[in-house]
Amino acid sequence: MASADASCYTLVFEDSSETPSTQELRSALQKGSDEVKLDTLRKIIITTINGNHQPALLMPIIQYVMPSRNKQLKKLLHFYWEVCPKYDDNGKLKQEMILVVNAIRNDLQHPNEYIRGETLRFLQKISKDQELLEPLVPTCRACLEHRHSYVRKNAVFAVYSIYREFEHLIPDAPELLQTFLAAESDATCKRNAFVFLAHCAMPKAVEYIIQVFDQIPGMDELLQMSIIEVIRLDCKQDTAHKARYILLISELLNATSHAVKYEAAATLTSLTQNPAAVKGMWGSGRRPTAAASCYISLVQKESDNNAKLIVLDRLDALRSKHGHVLDPLIMDVLQILSSADLEVRRKAISIVLSLTSSRSVEEVVLFLKKQLQKTQDQEFEKAPEYRQLLIQSIHVCAVKFSEVAASVVHALMDFLGDSNNPSALDVVAFVREVVEKFPQLRRTICDKLIQTLPEIKSGKVYRGVLWILGEYAEEIQEIQEVFRQLRKVLGEIPILASEQRLLEEASAEDGEKDDQVKTESSKPKVLADGTYATETAFTSVSSARLEAVKAASKPPLRALILGGDFYTGSVLASALTKLVLRYTELSSEQRKSNALKAEAMLIMASVIRVGQSKFVTVPIDEDSSERVMDCIRTLSELETQPAVHEIFLKNTKAAYSKMVAAQEKKAAEKRESEKAKAAIVQVDDLLSFRQFSKKAADDVIDDSEDVNRATGAGEVTEDFISNLSRISQLTGFSDPIYAEAYVKVHGFDILLDVLLVNQTADTLQNLCLDFATLGDLKLVERPSVYTIAPHSFQSIKATIKVSSTETGVIFGSILWEGPGLAEQCVILNDIHIDIMDYIKPAYCTEQQFRSMWTEFEWENRVNVTTTISDPREYLHHVMKATNMSCLTPEGALSGDCDFLSANMYARSLFGEDALANLSVERTEEGTITGHVRIRSKTQGIALSLGDRITMAQKDNKPPV
Repeated sequence: MASADASCYTLVFEDSSETPSTQELRSALQKGSDEVKLDTLRKIIITTINGNHQPALLMPIIQYVMPSRNKQLKKLLHFYWEVCPKYDDNGKLKQEMILVVNAIRNDLQHPNEYIRGETLRFLQKISKDQELLEPLVPTCRACLEHRHSYVRKNAVFAVYSIYREFEHLIPDAPELLQTFLAAESDATCKRNAFVFLAHCAMPKAVEYIIQVFDQIPGMDELLQMSIIEVIRLDCKQDTAHKARYILLISELLNATSHAVKYEAAATLTSLTQNPAAVKGMWGSGRRPTAAASCYISLVQKESDNNAKLIVLDRLDALRSKHGHVLDPLIMDVLQILSSADLEVRRKAISIVLSLTSSRSVEEVVLFLKKQLQKTQDQEFEKAPEYRQLLIQSIHVCAVKFSEVAASVVHALMDFLGDSNNPSALDVVAFVREVVEKFPQLRRTICDKLIQTLPEIKSGKVYRGVLWILGEYAEEIQEIQEVFRQLRKVLGEIPILASEQRLLEEASAEDGEKDDQVKTESSKPKVLADGTYATETAFTSVSSARLEAVKAASKPPLRALILGGDFYTGSVLASALTKLVLRYTELSSEQRKSNALKAEAMLIMASVIRVGQSKFVTVPIDEDSSERVMDCIRTLSELETQPAVHEIFLKNTKAAYSKMVAAQEKKAAEKRESEKAKAAIVQVDDLLSFRQFSKKAADDVIDDSEDVNRATGAGEVTEDFISNLSRISQLTGFSDPIYAEAYVKVHGFDILLDVLLVNQTADTLQNLCLDFATLGDLKLVERPSVYTIAPHSFQSIKATIKVSSTETGVIFGSILWEGPGLAEQCVILNDIHIDIMDYIKPAYCTEQQFRSMWTEFEWENRVNVTTTISDPREYLHHVMKATNMSCLTPEGALSGDCDFLSANMYARSLFGEDALANLSVERTEEGTITGHVRIRSKTQGIALSLGDRITMAQKDNKPPV
């Protein structure tokens, strides 16, 4: 048998220290009990699989093991016959195998049906050995008539395996199994015989389907699945039964088996994917709707979440191809939200949002609002995440369909005080967009926001609400009401004086005159030189009182400021400035305007003073202090300047309007691009004939094509030049052996194709190529031992598994026996695995990026040292070098500026996330300074990307 046709077996670990000799194994086979023979035969199989065939043991096994009646030994013997060498050096069948064939024939006639069935299964494993199979064919055919179904079903597949490889051994197999199928009553035997006809005699399989057409809906699940597969294959050809097939598949949509229903729905949609056929043949598109209903029913009834996601993917593909045909089923899809899994809910909601139209949006929003209420009323699994998902979905509906915005915005504003910060932030973003797009709702939204101020707990939510009120509170009464509510959430002003008074009152109540009372406690302490000393601790009563004042209950906004959130304090100052400037424009009463201005300046000054006191957790930062001081200066000195009114009252709102318009434009472009992908069929378009084209016009689902795509079999092979770039030289030209390796990365595997050249005039015996790895790399198999003639070549292949994105190193050596059996060795150069083969650009939202940035603990900071002078050019340079995508919008990077900050993101093939933040500044000398911060969940990818950036900085061009 040619080596190219040899079967491939799994390598099994073999402990070489305990390997018995051939004589010991022979003795154990000859004198041992059945248990000893089992253990001995198991060891022989392992050594045979690993390359040590031991042909001397073949006859002892035939003499002492084959006659045994022990069923375990017979099973193990089948494994041995499968892996043992059956041919001599000349390629002829060994004489001993005649005895083996005779024993197999006896087992095929054994009265025990288990032994018969196992032997028939064994025949499928040796289906390439014609000389072994030929004497067994008559006995195998006789097993088709055995009384037991276990024997018959294995006999069918044995005939199938023999006929597939050597058709001349059973030339009448199709007719034989067609007759067998007609007379058979067992479901599994019928299914096996039908599979044979499907693969070896398709016309007979189609003939059988037509004969039993009316009985198919009541058949066994396995046979129904095989029939569906035959229908799919037959429809790829020009068939006259397509109409009957569609009728049958429609009936199978009501089958009891989930697998049959899924396959039937997928096949039905593949048979009717032409939109013109959907509209012309069934009017309203009944068939796709039936398939979609079947998918929805499967998702609701199936318990496995992975299966639900697969079916939802099919449903989404059906929606994308048939457009609004599925719109009536939108409420049925919403019922999928009763599932407990968040990923299933997210996928279902994405389908719902794409199906939503102006006719169904009110029902959809009403359902989502009810679900939103349920997340509060009862304990939902992952309720905060589900609530955030619902809020985002309602946001999309309200912005897309303005008629429902008014009905949902007030309901969502009830969640501004939600303890789940992401949900509340989503509500703020939604309200901000609605208040900009729908001016008629501004008054009621602002009134609701003003009432909600005392309920807000988060600083981020406060900042969003304060910005909205500062921009869109446009009437005198609204501005006055905002100030009244701010007094409530800030408490007594000035903050520092009131906090100081509370501290003094606490001191007075304790009746303490001294600031400090020493409470001494001593404990031994070991000094650096090993000697003991006494440590004395003093507890300050006044500091305890201060902590008690800090811990006292306070209004929400006051608590945030005292907790060190001075960014919110600066936003408060900006909002107060806008409100005062707008009030002065609207009101003619100078006295009231001055009073409002004085109150605003008092609040701002109070924020700065308390930020410099001992009552705050952390002191106020320089940026926030400068921002608040600018607002105070604006109100005190620049109030009458028109430029100030322009900046505070118009420019900020115009900037947000511009941002919303840019988002709408981007969404519109995305919708247009999706529409452009849809094939628009015109009356004068060319007709497509499947028989004349390489690709089927109806895009029939073909599992074999899917397997080819998944395994990369259909990929375009690389050209010669790209292969040369992946060759690594392992030894020098003056070494006795020259070695070079071609490194091929395919998915999670690294294939090393090593070429060895014997540069000496001696024969190199027992040459062994040893590899070792560093990092998350694992050597799959150890190369064999070779003998290389003088000036000859040898090609050796080795496979290495990769389990994570980490810079891996492969190193090794070549060992051989030279003249006089002297051991010689050559150390190989290291092969560094490029992690860029495993990192691909990816995209995520700003919220997801921030969440991961906070969660990931591994950070690698790389300082920028480069000759590039343009910050944007350096950003593109880093993106190209690391395969990362830029998440920062192009609009934020545009313009002439000496400072640039951008976020980047990528994912590895192993599902690892890699985040990066680039912050650079151009100096007066024209050079760039700054740093790149990389964060990830695991240390390996962060360090590897950092090393990649460091290497890329040495040249203006990224490494190839």
